[in-house]
Amino acid sequence: MNKGDLVSKIAADAEITKAAAAKALDAVIDGIGGALKKGDKVSLIGFGTFSVSERAARVGRNPSTGKEIKIEAKSSVKFKAGKELSESVNKK
Repeated sequence: MNKGDLVSKIAADAEITKAAAAKALDAVIDGIGGALKKGDKVSLIGFGTFSVSERAARVGRNPSTGKEIKIEAKSSVKFKAGKELSESVNKK
């Protein structure tokens, strides 16, 4: 499922226009992204939790030359699925 498919699903389920569904989805995505940029955690009960993880700088190796390279510190986004989502995906 891509963003267009999700917008269509939201529009059909909520009985709203695709334009309104797209605007709502964009607002949700922007809200989650904004909170993560501030370092906040976003918990959606039953769905999951988005959080930011910090990775320290480290030294790695170029696999083709074996030369040491510096890998800079960075932040990455993590998602942990909630219990309800995990259970619904694992039902047979």
